[in-house]
Amino acid sequence: AQVLVESGGGSVQAGGSLRLSCVASGYTASSGLMAWFRQAPGKEREGVAAIGFRTPNTYYTDSVKGRFVISRDYAKNTMYLQMNGLKPEDTAMYYCAATPGPILSWYNAGKYLYWGQGTQVTVSS
Repeated sequence: AQVLVESGGGSVQAGGSLRLSCVASGYTASSGLMAWFRQAPGKEREGVAAIGFRTPNTYYTDSVKGRFVISRDYAKNTMYLQMNGLKPEDTAMYYCAATPGPILSWYNAGKYLYWGQGTQVTVSS
């Protein structure tokens, strides 16, 4: 079974950094996208960043451009999200997601087939 497991969340002060990891176990797709989403209490799940499975293409939501970097280590089957310059509004549960097929809207949570359990990120002012 395909399993996505996130780690690396925590509590930091504004301006700090965290690196999230997502290990994809048993995930053998050779195409599609992997992505990070986040969901704050009372808000909809939001696409943060995505990366092509076998391409270097990356995508970011406007609010994190210049602060967050998504990357993959193919040998370790792991995806990362380096988060710098964290702000209180970045506070949310962060989820790893993956889909083997092509999708037009990387930020559409409904298009992803596989999800991790989430890791909490809390940024204090």
